[in-house]
Amino acid sequence: MADAKMDMVKRNRLEQARSRLLQHEVYSRLTDLKNVALFMETHVFAVWDFMSLTKKLQSDLTCVTVPWLPPKNADASRFINEIVLSEESDVDPQGGYVSHYELYLRAMSEVGASSAAVSEMIEQLRNGNDIHTLLNESSLPTHVREFLDFTFRIIEIGKPHEIAAAFTFGREDIIPEMFDRLLKTVSTQPEQEYPSFSYYLLRHIEIDGDEHGPMAEKLLELLCGEDELKWKEAIECAVQALEHRILLWDGVLRQLSSTPISTSAPHFNYR
Repeated sequence: MADAKMDMVKRNRLEQARSRLLQHEVYSRLTDLKNVALFMETHVFAVWDFMSLTKKLQSDLTCVTVPWLPPKNADASRFINEIVLSEESDVDPQGGYVSHYELYLRAMSEVGASSAAVSEMIEQLRNGNDIHTLLNESSLPTHVREFLDFTFRIIEIGKPHEIAAAFTFGREDIIPEMFDRLLKTVSTQPEQEYPSFSYYLLRHIEIDGDEHGPMAEKLLELLCGEDELKWKEAIECAVQALEHRILLWDGVLRQLSSTPISTSAPHFNYR
């Protein structure tokens, strides 16, 4: 009975954290083009580090080494490989293929957001620098550094079901509703002016809601099975992932609150 009660408490915490994220005040501030650009300059780090969570799961659940060995669970392998396929090489609205991260960089360019900070980090990583060293020495805002530090700590020390929980509840499950909140606050019309931004948001609402979200949940079910301890650990990790996203949004909100709304910059129209 005590274990069941604890399990219910954790699940309630998960729902509460999810609700707080979806109702965050930051969305209501994204009516000015300058604010949208500032938001994107932070959000891009969540777009980027999501791929490290994804690739860690692919590494754990499939074979990415030579000689190749059959995966332990073909269903889990299929789910994560399908998600990687879209996230790393989705259909490009211009007719080719593109990662969602690179598509987001295009969207940032459209609204005048700077991608210099995240691009510099990636260049440093290409040159062999350690992510934790970069974060410790970085001039990035505290809320960005702490968000990334949590992600990579989970990647390094988390169990597969914990990583999958952060991936599922902290990312895939929340994205459609989170972006829907954004679309209800901000209109990306006219699409010809912000085509990549519009495509990015609408694509994630569609693919994460209809495909990736359900796949991620099935993946988590496969990894936890009937093991009560694994489910408790998974839920706890999911709660922490959501709470770190809330702290990230808190940091963005502080930045936006200190920036007066421009009266001369173009404004998005309300829906």
